[in-house]
Amino acid sequence: MINVLGINSAYHEPAACVLQDGVPVAFAEEERFNRRKHGKAARVDNADELPWQAIGYGLRQAGIEMAEVDAIAYSLNPPKRLRNLEAEEPVQSGSWGSRAGEEQFQRALLRVPSALEDRYGVALRQRFHWVDHHLCHAASAFLVSPFDEAAVLAVDGIGEFASAWLGRGRNATLRQIAEIEYPHSLGFLWEKLARFLGFGEYDACKVMALAAHGDPKPFAPAFASLVQSNREGKLRLAADVLRFRSDDFKPLETLLGPWRNPGDALQPRHADIAAALQKATDRALLDLAGALRRTTGSRRLCLAGGVALNCVTNRALLESELFEEIYIQPAAHDAGTALGAALVLWCQQFGKARAFVLEHPYLGPGCSEAELLAGLGRCGLPHRRSPDAPAEAAERIAAGQVVGWFQGRMEAGPRSLGNRSLLADPRRAEMRERLNKTVKHREPFQPFAPAVLAPRAGDWFRIPGRSRSTDFMLFACQVLSEQAGRIPAVVHVDGTSRIQTVQAGTNPLFYRLICEFERRTGVPLVLNTSFNDSEPIVCTPEDALRTFRATKIDALILGDFVVEHDGNVE
Repeated sequence: MINVLGINSAYHEPAACVLQDGVPVAFAEEERFNRRKHGKAARVDNADELPWQAIGYGLRQAGIEMAEVDAIAYSLNPPKRLRNLEAEEPVQSGSWGSRAGEEQFQRALLRVPSALEDRYGVALRQRFHWVDHHLCHAASAFLVSPFDEAAVLAVDGIGEFASAWLGRGRNATLRQIAEIEYPHSLGFLWEKLARFLGFGEYDACKVMALAAHGDPKPFAPAFASLVQSNREGKLRLAADVLRFRSDDFKPLETLLGPWRNPGDALQPRHADIAAALQKATDRALLDLAGALRRTTGSRRLCLAGGVALNCVTNRALLESELFEEIYIQPAAHDAGTALGAALVLWCQQFGKARAFVLEHPYLGPGCSEAELLAGLGRCGLPHRRSPDAPAEAAERIAAGQVVGWFQGRMEAGPRSLGNRSLLADPRRAEMRERLNKTVKHREPFQPFAPAVLAPRAGDWFRIPGRSRSTDFMLFACQVLSEQAGRIPAVVHVDGTSRIQTVQAGTNPLFYRLICEFERRTGVPLVLNTSFNDSEPIVCTPEDALRTFRATKIDALILGDFVVEHDGNVE
């Protein structure tokens, strides 16, 4: 058996993946273990702050020691990063793009092999490989896709020096056709505009939600000057205005008006800016994908990188009919490069054929019944065993309760997909405000997603093309007009829902829960949101019990055990 370990930790979303004979047996993000959102800060000095807990989990799940790992892949190539010193732009002293900052980043990267050796007491340098960041993104999509051949597009903030990778996959090989280089970065555009709008740099999802409340027309001319793309696949951003490596917003303020201080009230102007940003992104991705379609002749597309988490743009790609099918794996952001790096070694270093299609995301930690009972015993809350957990959950949801649902192995990626979820009744319009205010503690404009039985999805949503990735909550689809009034809690202001289709074969327990809900209500879907409160998605029973105890969740179902409040919500 060949064991390959893939690691991402260069910037953010540190993660680890273990392949055994080409099949991922474990894949998880460090944030789930250390309880820090995004795992760690993206700094020039901490590329060697490795996802130790995710690595340890992967080795345990595989049943091996580090000495038995045949190859280790890290999803960045240090020499290629040195090109950042060529960019002429305003930078923060000692940070990204500065000579001192980039040299410090190189030192941190080059410490990674010795950090692994020191930790495990094993000589590993001969097994250690640096892998190009965007090749890892591309591999994470294509090499686990159901396609033998496809166009491949990876778009994010930055890898080494590129911000997008365009290529083609065939069998077990990937061939680059073109790259788009920094500073022409759609990922960084979203980070900068998120901060301009008063959010954090990782709050693209909030900006995407806000965009539905706005009108893109007032700021369309401004974004036409900021983002320029064409049918040949060229992309140019106004770097002198955006100043990605500076905290200076003055040029942007000249173009868009004053930036919003965090905590200030949102104005219609902010929603209009977000809407114009979304439209500009849609247009740019359609241009890139269209050029790739014409170059490759492929009717299938694999998409990766943080920008691939934009559900609205993904819908625009489906609606364009450029491709018959689109595949996006659930951890399309930087965490996914741990998976991709391992796959590159399996296919290229070992010369092996692809051995796996990623049809479900449940590759993270699970727990035994004994571990569930131990966690329940420590928490001191009353609990009992349910004779039929899916049916009881459905009954509670139909009665208006918010149910924490903790089952099996946890999901990879940023979205809960039925194993670490909060579930509620989509028919109750007030549920959206209740969840945002008393459970999630987030902005009221943020929407919630429906998890719908896959065979029934077409009866409720207009799904414009084919994609298995609707299982991963990666497309915003139009709700059919005759159904929208029946499920107001999961319909966004623009009439769309970020759907998750649920298959009986990949999550039979969750599927049966929704079937039980339909039997009681006639509605084949439930509201599904991540089981967390301003922190990473819960991983362990202790995480779930702590979040349950501190919020207005009505009941928690861990495996077959039902937990209710003792009257002392913290």
